Amino acid sequence: MFTTTRFTDWDLPQGILNGIEELGWEYSTPVQKDTIPLALSGRDVIGQARTGSGKTGAFGIPIISKCTASGKLQALILTPTRELANQVAEEMKIVQGDSGLTILTVYGGTDLEKQARALQDGVDIIVGTPGRVMDMSERGHIDLSSPTLFCLDEADRMLDMGFFPDIMWVIEKMTSRQQTLLFSATFPQEIIDEANEFMNEPEFVLTNVEELDIPPIDMYMVSIGRANKLWVAGRLLTKNEDGQTIIFCNTKRMVDLAVQRLSKYGFDVAGLHGDLNQNQREKVLDKFKDGQFKTIVATDVASRGIDVDGITMVINYDIPDDIDSFIHRVGRTGRIGRKGEAWSLVSRDDSAQLNKIIATYGLNIVETEAPDLPQGMDIDPVKKQDDYGENANVFGFVTLSLDIPRKVAGSSRTVSNWFIKALNCDEMAIGDVSFEEQKTFISIHTSKIGLAIKALEKREMSGQIVSVSII
Repeated sequence: MFTTTRFTDWDLPQGILNGIEELGWEYSTPVQKDTIPLALSGRDVIGQARTGSGKTGAFGIPIISKCTASGKLQALILTPTRELANQVAEEMKIVQGDSGLTILTVYGGTDLEKQARALQDGVDIIVGTPGRVMDMSERGHIDLSSPTLFCLDEADRMLDMGFFPDIMWVIEKMTSRQQTLLFSATFPQEIIDEANEFMNEPEFVLTNVEELDIPPIDMYMVSIGRANKLWVAGRLLTKNEDGQTIIFCNTKRMVDLAVQRLSKYGFDVAGLHGDLNQNQREKVLDKFKDGQFKTIVATDVASRGIDVDGITMVINYDIPDDIDSFIHRVGRTGRIGRKGEAWSLVSRDDSAQLNKIIATYGLNIVETEAPDLPQGMDIDPVKKQDDYGENANVFGFVTLSLDIPRKVAGSSRTVSNWFIKALNCDEMAIGDVSFEEQKTFISIHTSKIGLAIKALEKREMSGQIVSVSII
């Protein structure tokens, strides 16, 4: 994921070069290679950059190089969440080396007066969230007419979270703004339209998604009905007990259900989704980073920006509706060359979407079964359920293949009556009966399949024991 361009190839201040050396950076990533020279020249830039691609360095290095330690606000960087604001600020503080810049975070959920006092002492760069920056400006603690540099990080996520009205308010107040940098993993039309309003002939740094570096991780898929996804997840968590895991769900409701059920089975898990306030989110993330939680169950929006070294496994409990989100998910592990695994739990309804994702990115995802239990463990942490929904047609009927020829089984009516009596069920639960060579086929509603199989194990049909399989 690195290029052959060194940071020393650019005319950067020695303080920044010292900070970059402290981080252990030598070669730039693709987004850094393309963005930094443009930004240093003063151009507006729109960059496509996924999490973990080095985008903080791509905008942070040019911004720091243009600022001086004066105590006057020169640059404003907006992020969607306070945890991302903290990550950006922490990295920029190291990147600046001995430049002496005051870099402060401004976000909600913390003591407003404490933030106000810090701002009064002087600040060169603010990294904050839109709502709190707007609030502090209205209270007179931030002079938005002062900064000349503006950066918007994870613009697509800002759009998802409804922040764009606040962002546009902030931009309108930035009357001295001379340069704007915007970064986004994806580019909905709304972002392009808004950018055209407040950016000055921006240069586009767009990485073709099919050429994006996929993290060096092992990817697997398990074909499984929805009723048994939790069973597979339980085995995977047991397999990864020495590492940390993120489980992705598509909805907040599913996050809550997965947390509830996994906790019931003894797993140490916490949920992360958009309904949590900033204090709750930060507590969960801090405990996860400290290793108090081994597993987080999260939605896509809530997970952006998570950078925890110990994440060794990602589980796609649901396959994302947005194909780009798949890359964001698996990018939670295998960060900056580290190893990891990504497992996708694929029901029949999920298969078309996963195939689309595989084709789009040319992914090599190995199809496999659920992993075996670790040595010495004989009982599954989550019990496997009877689930025949994956084999059912659109009407909910599953076809059974019976190892009995027509001449022994009798007529279609005889076979149907046998099941109606054995299952003590309504005839509407019994579908078509057909015969082929030495086999008899019968369709039965999914609600009665388990009973039908057990009945065949215990009773004879036309005087003989019949073996059965599901088509």
